[in-house]
Amino acid sequence: MRGLGAAGAVMALGAPAVLAQAPPRVVVVGGGFAGATCARAVKRADPTVAVTLVERSPRYTACPMSNAVIAGLRDMGAQEFGYDGVAAEGVELLRGAAVAVDPQARRVRLEDGTALPYDRLVLAPGIDLRFDALPGYDEAAAERMPHAWKAGPQSLLLRRQLEAMEDGGVVVMAVPANPYRCPPGPYERASLIAHYLKTHKPRSKLVILDAKDAFSKQRLFEAAWQELYPGLIEWVSLSFGGRVTEVDAASKTLVTEFGQHRADVATVIPPQRAGAIAAAAGVADRSGWCPIDPVTFESTLQPGIHVLGDAAIAGAMPKSAFAANGQAKVCAAAVVTLLRGETPPAPKLVNTCYSLVAPGYGISVAGVYHPKDGLLREVEGAGGTSPPNAPPETRALEARYAEAWFHTITSDVFGGAGR
Repeated sequence: MRGLGAAGAVMALGAPAVLAQAPPRVVVVGGGFAGATCARAVKRADPTVAVTLVERSPRYTACPMSNAVIAGLRDMGAQEFGYDGVAAEGVELLRGAAVAVDPQARRVRLEDGTALPYDRLVLAPGIDLRFDALPGYDEAAAERMPHAWKAGPQSLLLRRQLEAMEDGGVVVMAVPANPYRCPPGPYERASLIAHYLKTHKPRSKLVILDAKDAFSKQRLFEAAWQELYPGLIEWVSLSFGGRVTEVDAASKTLVTEFGQHRADVATVIPPQRAGAIAAAAGVADRSGWCPIDPVTFESTLQPGIHVLGDAAIAGAMPKSAFAANGQAKVCAAAVVTLLRGETPPAPKLVNTCYSLVAPGYGISVAGVYHPKDGLLREVEGAGGTSPPNAPPETRALEARYAEAWFHTITSDVFGGAGR
């Protein structure tokens, strides 16, 4: 009896350890600037949280600076990053694609059937290209008229097409209406393609067909084009027939309401939406993007799910790598606070976007944002652009800042430089 009593005492003493509450589980889907940052930041804020990062690719190819790859100014290897630095933080890495979410059961299902339970889910799926939005433009057409809006093979394809084009050829770029990833990105691309043409094929021309009447950093870009590429770039705005309504990939013809443009090389940036898992999880609205609480980045459509980066409707805050990185840190802090049953404070967020117009010529725009009336709104007077009439030394300095920013942010997100 004494032995049984002792055994019973041991069992009673051990029970609390056996029944102790499991650590909270956070699943992050998407290993880009937003997702990888958030996974690391949650683990740093509370090492007891079990964090799993779901990403289908073993390496990430960064879009910032990839326009320089297209223009032959940068090697693609400098854009590629692995996840060793993320794993070193104690984040579990899971290779695969998330295909479904059960918000009630709080489970994510992967394409191989794996089910991941979560207490908080963070979706950072980036963008999907809407191949259904522009008649004639689908994935097959993109092999003849590259979008190159997801850096990688498409970037190199466009680069090869530019290299193969005869001097005197016409490059035509189609730019969509807002919103889309990286608002100034098309105009940086146009600038660097113009630099390539000026340097290697000076009798050629670039035409930008734009579905908008205004664009980010427009005054700075147009001044630079006039200075560096006079007569080489033609920008056709919405009001003057710039919106492309269909394409013929076989003949590389872009059709607008005002006429047709035959290209020797065409790059078509189609409309976009949040990555597919956002719709599957029920966090995307009819616009294709995801409304969020500006304090926590929690979905306004599905509780317990947060949405970051390009996929989110972030009010005045643009879709950029810098924005995604900052949003991820705010969201990570909010997730840890919510898991503790506390209320997250209202954040301040910053975005800075550098654009290269030519080697040694950079321009930038910056903004500060805060939650107001349920949205992220710009703090008036807190941002701005590069000086419009800056000397060459200032433009060169901003170009160096752009390179330094890229090194800093990729080190912060992935823990190391590109290969």
